[in-house]
Amino acid sequence: MSEHLALKRDRVPIGQKAAFGAGHLVNNLLPGALGVFSFFLLTAFGMDPFLAGLLGGLPRLFDAITDPIMGYITDNTKSRWGRRKPYIFVGAILSGTLFAVLWQLNPENSQMYNFWYFLIFSMVYLAGNTIFSTLLIGLGYEMTSDYKERTRLMGFSQTLGQIAWMIVPWFWVLIANPNLFESQAVGVRSLSIIVGASCIVLGIMPALFCKEIDQSNLTNRAEISFKTLLNNLKGLFKNMVQIFKNKPFVKLCTATFLVFNGFQMVASFSYFIIVFYMFNGVYEAAGTWPAWFSTVSALSTAFLIIPVITWISNKMGKRNAFIIATFISIIGYILKWWGFNPDNPWMLFMPVPFMVFGIGGLFTLMMSMTADVCDLDELNHGMPRKEGTFGAIYWWMVKLGQGLALVLGGLVLKLVGFDSTSAVQTADTIRNLRLADIVIPATTAALAIWVMWNYDLTEKKANEISVELVKRRGEL
Repeated sequence: MSEHLALKRDRVPIGQKAAFGAGHLVNNLLPGALGVFSFFLLTAFGMDPFLAGLLGGLPRLFDAITDPIMGYITDNTKSRWGRRKPYIFVGAILSGTLFAVLWQLNPENSQMYNFWYFLIFSMVYLAGNTIFSTLLIGLGYEMTSDYKERTRLMGFSQTLGQIAWMIVPWFWVLIANPNLFESQAVGVRSLSIIVGASCIVLGIMPALFCKEIDQSNLTNRAEISFKTLLNNLKGLFKNMVQIFKNKPFVKLCTATFLVFNGFQMVASFSYFIIVFYMFNGVYEAAGTWPAWFSTVSALSTAFLIIPVITWISNKMGKRNAFIIATFISIIGYILKWWGFNPDNPWMLFMPVPFMVFGIGGLFTLMMSMTADVCDLDELNHGMPRKEGTFGAIYWWMVKLGQGLALVLGGLVLKLVGFDSTSAVQTADTIRNLRLADIVIPATTAALAIWVMWNYDLTEKKANEISVELVKRRGEL
């Protein structure tokens, strides 16, 4: 592939990449912490498992509605501060503050009081988080129009974002440590404040230091007001129809859904296999091995996989890089059969560098390719540019996959005969659990390769589109 140097205006300075990466750290830290803390709804606050399940599912329905609405609003916003950055600034403050407020529960309260408190503040928190995360994704799509610089930007931001996954697994250890907190409830309340404050500081960085697209060249934006609400809803629906007719984007969403859903469906299985297969159901013996497994996976992703994927992408193209990374991840999943070894726990880390190619390459490449798709949409449909709406729909697919994975993962556990109340699982259950842990993500990864095989938005085509758009806008 021929060398292509980014124009000076399309190069993103390291400071802006770091600020954008700080936003991605927040984007991972908040849902990661939410997932860990939600476990303690049962053990620390005495929530009924069914009610806890409702608290996990109901807010997601609300979230699915607000994402595309927020994307449409930001695409059509007119302000001297930009279309994205004012929302990111406010959204970061709301997200961090409301996350801390959400977890100020007390086990002494009645179960129904805690249920309604958590449900209401979950809705409010997710609204604030939508303002932040949807706009952050849209901002990334427009920070550069260069094909390769987009991958470098996304790779850098994803590397910083992985720091969250190095931290989150240790929340289990901290909250349950009686030497740090007098109870799990106190641990959850205290840590939520620390997480919330950190997310405010890091979350406002993109708003302060990143650069948006030049607004002077953006035309045909809708008027956003209560008076134009009906027209705005029609415009949103029209945009969504156009976006779902965009074949390259549909391929990106489908491949992401498959890879991410397959990975998430069995994400908790590694923990169960470590405890019940490698350490015979003795939690004390398993100790911090599960946390180290997650941390080493994140470290490998950040400092090995993402730089390699970025290099492959800029040498061989994004589609080829995705296929290579996803195929290597399949090898990693298969190697787990030998890696989870009761006789040698250190073998646990053997499949990690291969396995994490899948998720490590996924969001680096898909976010870069979605930015290319936004250019294709402008070429075909004109202004306004729809980075916010594209980002909202893409992440809605990610959230849908995550929600479905939680349901299907529980179903798989039931089908293999896993009994959470028993310290010892049957040999058949362990064998079937280990097979599911390999077969499910390997199969969905293979299907994703098939989906992306004929993806045709190449570097040559993307650069031609970029040049044509510059001419249309009258830019130098």
